[in-house]
Amino acid sequence: MRSPRRSCVPQGLGGRICKKSTLLLALFWFGTWVFFNGLAIMHSSVFSDLCTDEKSKRILQGVCDEFGRGVLVGDLCEDLCVSRTLEYTHCLYYHNGKRVLQASWRGLTIVLKSKLENFSSYESPEPLEDQGGPSLSPADMLLYTTMEIRSLLGLEVGISLGERPRPYSRAELASLWSLLQQEEYVLFRVLQDVSHHVLKILGSCGHFYAVEHLIAGCALTQNLFSLEELTGPPGKGAEISSRCSAGPGREVVLQIALSFLHMVRHFESDFAHPLHLCDIKPENFGIRKDLTVVAIDVDMAFFEPKMQNILEQKCSSDTDCSFFDCSSKCDIKEKKCFSKRTNSNLQVICDKIFRNWFSPKLLGGRMWCPLEVELAHTVQECARATGDKDDRQTVWDRLHSLLSQLLQDIPPQREGQRES
Repeated sequence: MRSPRRSCVPQGLGGRICKKSTLLLALFWFGTWVFFNGLAIMHSSVFSDLCTDEKSKRILQGVCDEFGRGVLVGDLCEDLCVSRTLEYTHCLYYHNGKRVLQASWRGLTIVLKSKLENFSSYESPEPLEDQGGPSLSPADMLLYTTMEIRSLLGLEVGISLGERPRPYSRAELASLWSLLQQEEYVLFRVLQDVSHHVLKILGSCGHFYAVEHLIAGCALTQNLFSLEELTGPPGKGAEISSRCSAGPGREVVLQIALSFLHMVRHFESDFAHPLHLCDIKPENFGIRKDLTVVAIDVDMAFFEPKMQNILEQKCSSDTDCSFFDCSSKCDIKEKKCFSKRTNSNLQVICDKIFRNWFSPKLLGGRMWCPLEVELAHTVQECARATGDKDDRQTVWDRLHSLLSQLLQDIPPQREGQRES
């Protein structure tokens, strides 16, 4: 009789292998569950912010429904909801609640913006609730508006709501209050009459406000901005020359660069406090037909008092003292960031905008043009500079002089070229 075959696995080891296999299988199934749940959450998050026509139209219909019930008002509500002279075209942007829609209004292309999708998502006006009444006097409204602007911008701002013979209704107050909770709207409104480098507000309906539509930048395009949209398709002789006398395309780039410089000086010197741009990228700027550069997204723009509050935070090194494109330094002894910004709007624009146009690597045939070479090196120096205001002014002056000289050296187009 044959003796039973002995297992190659030592006694007791088989149980341990079985337990290990069971554990690995459980971990595998758990990992699979976590992966697919994470994928589902990510899918839900991504698709909830998809820029679809269906959802955009539903949002605007909700605005009109509330207008019909007397919940909200605005000078564009009649055009949007009754006469339909303001018509939705397509969605431009959905992200973190912010809604940006393109529309057509009486032959103009405009943009509708709101920080949040629904009117009900905004805080209700506390002054009206405290009063328990249906209206608020113009004087009280002016006081509350001034207080809200001071809270948002960190500034004492003198404003006027115009002559008004009657109190504000609940719908008027609620609509205005929803707009005042949007920092970007407030900044645009405050700067409307004092700056041509910010978007013009055309009107509002409830929590949505309308602004002019401009040609926005794109980091993926060669010139950052669509030159053809600004000047029309190039004709004969419009190609960029390999010598100093560059063609019309180069002329447009030089003019836009000059407008960027004017905007930098304007934001730094023409207000009671400097205005800091902490999110500088081509997509956040637009160009008017006259080639004026306009800040079209100012969610990350702050006047000096608020900028100091933002930068003044705990730190262990300088890397802890950056807020997007606005940087400070760390006081190692106090473990706190200095409230003063160390870089500048000019430096970041040189780094993120001008380097795409004026770089030694991009000179090509223009390397024989001394002004182009000097401009490229000045831009490199500007992008690395972290000096004081006097140093920034020196660099600004050099850039302005070089750009102006290059524009003067471009010969005017011949009539035949323009007609082409």
